[in-house]
Amino acid sequence: MKVVFLQDVHNVARGGDIKDVADGYARNYLIPKQLAAQADPKMMNVIEARIKASARITAQTESEMLELAGLIDGQEITLKARAGVKDRLYGSVTPADIATEIEKATNCVIDKRRIELENPIRQLGRYEVPIRLAREIVPTIILTVVEEES
Repeated sequence: MKVVFLQDVHNVARGGDIKDVADGYARNYLIPKQLAAQADPKMMNVIEARIKASARITAQTESEMLELAGLIDGQEITLKARAGVKDRLYGSVTPADIATEIEKATNCVIDKRRIELENPIRQLGRYEVPIRLAREIVPTIILTVVEEES
């Protein structure tokens, strides 16, 4: 059965692709979950309109993200935290803490889920922290964690 994919399906197709798939797969999985629709001329027109609208929105969002990336890329942020023996922190620095400091320093609101830390920061020091704004847009900030003075 020839179907038009409405959304990305991992290891099968991307949204907007037209593919020939097994009848059972289309009837029992793709169409009920609204991941795809049967490819007929009427549906093709609807899909083309969706793709054009989606492309416009994506282009606008991407330009906004590029502008935001230009503002925060290379920014140096200093975060104060309580530390103990051997410069170990009491607790850790989380993405939420970093997002708050970025907002204070640049007036740019960054969602904490976009901040990519491999592990929470538990030591004083200087760190490069990537922020994934979009698939291809990943600015990096320099985070310096210093000891809070009592």
